[in-house]
Amino acid sequence: MEIVTEADAWQPDPRWRPAARLTVLLGEDDHWQRKPRYHEIVRRARDAGLAGASVWRGMEGYGVSSRIHTTRLLDLAENLPIMVMIIDDAELLREFVSGNAELFDTGTVALSAVQVWSSGAGSRP
Repeated sequence: MEIVTEADAWQPDPRWRPAARLTVLLGEDDHWQRKPRYHEIVRRARDAGLAGASVWRGMEGYGVSSRIHTTRLLDLAENLPIMVMIIDDAELLREFVSGNAELFDTGTVALSAVQVWSSGAGSRP
């Protein structure tokens, strides 16, 4: 087996399965119809039957504006970075983004190949 990516190094063990990771980087102040945009993404991911979604709040970051947002005590914490991560089949994630394009008109959206550990029967993806 040829190792093309770091994730391929785990492939010989059958408990590792190929999947994809959708990563969405937003600002905390990004909203969709007066609700946090990340909340709407997670809700729609669940309604679409995707395997799972998680949201992380960052301590510091910057985006297209190059303005640094931070939680440091002496600075005002505003518009902190938010990361939404969804793991499932790549085609399902592509369809999800295409079908909900209005949610992804701000921020950064990335799709990456990953390997998922499946320790038991019935795990997804």
